[in-house]
Amino acid sequence: MSALTAPKIVDSTALRLVRTELKLVRRDPLVLTFVLVFPIVTMLIIGGAFGTDPDPAFAGQNPSHWYVASYFTVVIASTGLVMLPVHLAAYRERGVIRRFAAAGFPRWSFALAEMVIGLATIAVAGAVLLVVAAPVYGIPSVHHAGRVIAGLGFGSIGFVSIGVLLGSLLPSARAAQAVGLMLFFPSFLLGAGGPPPHVMGSALRHVADVLPLTWVTKSIREPWLGIGTATSALIAVAGLAVVATYVAVRRTAL
Repeated sequence: MSALTAPKIVDSTALRLVRTELKLVRRDPLVLTFVLVFPIVTMLIIGGAFGTDPDPAFAGQNPSHWYVASYFTVVIASTGLVMLPVHLAAYRERGVIRRFAAAGFPRWSFALAEMVIGLATIAVAGAVLLVVAAPVYGIPSVHHAGRVIAGLGFGSIGFVSIGVLLGSLLPSARAAQAVGLMLFFPSFLLGAGGPPPHVMGSALRHVADVLPLTWVTKSIREPWLGIGTATSALIAVAGLAVVATYVAVRRTAL
């Protein structure tokens, strides 16, 4: 096989899988409810509960803007901790991945396609969330766009890789859903969508500080709202993305 032919085969394989998965994901009720609807509904409820007046508990920010800047990470977590693990585990449970391998698809190509689907889902769901937030609460001005984009990119890659890894390890869709929800809700409540850190007790703050979703939220929210640069959080998120991607690739290449 010539050097020019191999990349074409690789590209063709990955593109066919991505196209197929895009069609299947659009029909998946889990995507519509948990990745699209849940973050939007909870953002509207929580954001409205605290009003729009600047509040010291929210670092002097408009609470609604605080939650608009935070809830993009809820989309990231719901995709990486719930949607992808359940989707992949269901495929493994039904023998779909074995059939792909029997048809000549390299195992890594399926994992790559899932990562692309996960990132695309985050981009679409995040855009929908901002479209809904804009007429209701307004979208806060971005103070440090480069850092926000870096936080979004590294955070999305890290959680999508975690999702692929969980989906490759858990034996069934039901197990993936149970584990995913157990990981998601504490992360959601303490690391992104719950009360601000200033009103949490010390024990809860200590737990929140070690959650990966907290790092992602800080790396996005603080430079977005101009309340800090979140350099340490961004470094932690970048490290998470590198480690999670490496482990996921190693696992799916077996």
